[in-house]
Amino acid sequence: MLTKEQYEVLSKKAIEYLDKAHIAITDEEKANIEVAEYELGCPEKIGLELVVYVNTERCCAKELVLLPHQTCPEHRHPEINGCTGKEETFRCRYGKVYLYVPGEPAEKIQAKIPEGFEDCFTCMHEIVLNPGEQYTIMPDTFHWFQAGEEGAVVSEFSTKSQDEYDIYTDKRIDPAGKRHV
Repeated sequence: MLTKEQYEVLSKKAIEYLDKAHIAITDEEKANIEVAEYELGCPEKIGLELVVYVNTERCCAKELVLLPHQTCPEHRHPEINGCTGKEETFRCRYGKVYLYVPGEPAEKIQAKIPEGFEDCFTCMHEIVLNPGEQYTIMPDTFHWFQAGEEGAVVSEFSTKSQDEYDIYTDKRIDPAGKRHV
């Protein structure tokens, strides 16, 4: 479980990265930064920080902040009650992002899989996103991503986000309990 002190440190770092990316957010958004820490006890390794601008029945827009080598774990957005899962486009705004999806595996991936989590990452087709580059992930597609050496800020544009239904490769993750504000 994320402590108040950890939350304060991570949310403050997220604001610093958003500033580096020249992304302005309101004081209210700063006060409501979400920290996805997945209750694994290592948010600097497995986790990310989020600002949610909008999440309606039709669309969602967020900023995702990753500290250096911080990793969003492998997951997919399944069909929910007969409705297609989330489709999302990631656009890199700052830093470098290593994104992994199904496909031809890279000879040697550039991301660093966190120690003790080696069995939780199966997608090894590597897509490297630099500032201004983007990639769209279709619904129900396993994917994971990690920031490079200097951290990263990624804008996410998607259909409705219902993260509580996400399916993770790491069975220790409870999608309903991953975020803290």
